[in-house]
Amino acid sequence: MILKVKQRTIFIFLGVIIYMCLGSVYSWSIFRKPLEELLNISSTESSLPYMTFLIFYALSMPIAGNFIEKYGPRNITLFGGMIVSLGWFLSSFANSIEMLTITYGVIGGIGVGIVYGAPMAVSARWFPNKKGMAVGLTLSGFGLSPFVTAPISRLLIEHFGVVSSFRILSAAFLIIILIFALPLRFPNEEEETEENVSKNKSDSSDLPLKKVLKNRNFYILWICFAIGTFTGLMAIGISSPVAQEIVGLNPTMSAFSVALFAIFNGLGRPVFGVITDKIKFKQTAIISFGLIIIASTIM
Repeated sequence: MILKVKQRTIFIFLGVIIYMCLGSVYSWSIFRKPLEELLNISSTESSLPYMTFLIFYALSMPIAGNFIEKYGPRNITLFGGMIVSLGWFLSSFANSIEMLTITYGVIGGIGVGIVYGAPMAVSARWFPNKKGMAVGLTLSGFGLSPFVTAPISRLLIEHFGVVSSFRILSAAFLIIILIFALPLRFPNEEEETEENVSKNKSDSSDLPLKKVLKNRNFYILWICFAIGTFTGLMAIGISSPVAQEIVGLNPTMSAFSVALFAIFNGLGRPVFGVITDKIKFKQTAIISFGLIIIASTIM
């Protein structure tokens, strides 16, 4: 049975919802002030779980990527989703910044790193001729996540406290990720259209890992992405406290500012995905980094 384009878009939708759960890390700044008061810690200490999360999220991603083909995207997502939920649940019992760093940073970071590559790989395989668009649309869920999770987290903290909020979000993420992970799968040969098969064979850009690691451009690109994502994620992590303490916004407006950032972060992913499909990747990267430099200068 060959799935039509409209039918294949279900896999993009599934990925968007899963990434919205994973992207809740962008809402960490909403938790910082309540945690500083609860644990009696400084603003520097409250950033430790978030920074640790980024480290283990980045380290576990390439490791887990090796097992997607072997165990399938469904099983990888289910396994990683349970670890993500476990990290959030255990965080509700943290009575020190050290324990929170382990539960949220290490466990939660590993969970997100395990899941991250699976929905993205599924979308790319179902749309081999429009990988940039498909992956960009799927990853928009990660960028748009704070638009949903930041206001929800703020409301949960105000009504139930930060401890209960961790538990509620833990249960929500577990249920949502497990349900939306079940249909995830790669297409078989019969489900690929003739157009996709012929073009995929004659115009494939996939390279073996050994060749990639020997390519100088890979390391240049890796360094660019490392610098860009690290600085961007760190800025997101302190956005809410900065909005409240320096700009003078109230907690509700600071949460809204995080959500506003999320809208354009999410929209930018499919936009640049489509651009990548149209022009060379190098030119797309130059445009992206150029916009970042301009924005940073204006700030």
